[in-house]
Amino acid sequence: MTGRVATIFAVALGALLVSLAGQAHEFKLESTVTAFVKIEEREAHLAVRLPLHVLRTIKFPLDRAEIALARADPAVQQALALVGSQIVISEDGRALAARSAGGRLSLPSDRSFEHYEDAVRHAATPPDLSTGIYVDQGYLDAHLVYAIASPASRFTIRTALAPELKEYLKVAVRYLPPEGEGRAMVITSRSGTVSLDPSWYEAASGFVVLGIGHILSGLDHLLFLLCLVIPLVGLRRILGVITAFTVAHSFTLLGAAFGLAPGGAWFPPFVETAIAASIVYMALENIVGANLRRRWLLTALFGLVHGFGFSYGLKENLQFAGRHLLVSLLSFNVGIELGQIAVLIAIVPALALLRRHLARRERVFAILLSALVAHTAWHWMLERGEVLWKVDWPSLDAGGAVTAARWLAGALLAAGAVELARRRLERGAARRGVG
Repeated sequence: MTGRVATIFAVALGALLVSLAGQAHEFKLESTVTAFVKIEEREAHLAVRLPLHVLRTIKFPLDRAEIALARADPAVQQALALVGSQIVISEDGRALAARSAGGRLSLPSDRSFEHYEDAVRHAATPPDLSTGIYVDQGYLDAHLVYAIASPASRFTIRTALAPELKEYLKVAVRYLPPEGEGRAMVITSRSGTVSLDPSWYEAASGFVVLGIGHILSGLDHLLFLLCLVIPLVGLRRILGVITAFTVAHSFTLLGAAFGLAPGGAWFPPFVETAIAASIVYMALENIVGANLRRRWLLTALFGLVHGFGFSYGLKENLQFAGRHLLVSLLSFNVGIELGQIAVLIAIVPALALLRRHLARRERVFAILLSALVAHTAWHWMLERGEVLWKVDWPSLDAGGAVTAARWLAGALLAAGAVELARRRLERGAARRGVG
């Protein structure tokens, strides 16, 4: 009976892995909305430019294939009301209602939204009625003004524009505070309410949640963890291997966040291909027989690569750190570790239960499970390798050699730290065994 349950579990897992692998590279069309949020003494300003195809519920009058600008004002007013209701600026948790709103239609060739002052001036200028604007190719330029209580309040922004486009409709926001430098961020309808100038604890809590979500949604990282612990028995061995992975990926994650990772279009697909290859290798090692005494070293080497992968999930969200870069980096790493611990809490007891009930079939089950993982990761490796093959590789110049030397030295330091941690764990376990 237990053998049949194990077989059903393995087949179900295999079907899940194959279906997820098939969804790995789905192409989507992305659109971008450009916005400025400027805070003044008694007013907040939102200047926003959005593609007209986002406003599909608004029916602009047409003259053949072009918008009839002379009759477009009612539709423009409807669009302004829609923008005011779906891009929400809040002050201390209270949603602000626009005191005034004005806007116009513009050609795709217009460059007024490169600067805030130009954007506001352009949005207030009526268009030339002879201009030919196609309904799916033009822009709506809007300027909304809000009354505020104090420029020192906590301001947030949230977008609900075209929620059916999910993360593929991006709102590029430039925040202009009363004092100090502005900063940029990119949000989507899935970002929720985003603080324009977060406190350190808001940044910390947000990045902990982000780290947990990143590891739990990263199927390749989860499969790597599964491969790591399939042949391991005993808490000491598991802790040693996981410590090696944690130290190694933390090292490259932080280094990449501070701009020390190699640049160029080749590096991201190289990292993704290497991550898939690490899963294939670990799965095959489980099949042929893992050398558990050196598994910590291989885990550390592959952990360096996975750290770069984690950094890509972090990089696009550092915009939400505000002035708290280091706090956000450490919090993101803490979130990854918490998510990793949650995964292990689920995986390790399940594997232990299967070992206990399968008895003589334990080795067969480990081979079958590792083979399913290897099959999935092999397809990922081929797909990502094809992308990598098409990019231009950099020539090794003096700067590249220096960067490689720095990372090699850092990798050796990380390996030394992992070895030290492993020996301390072994000595602690030996002392407890003697006692």
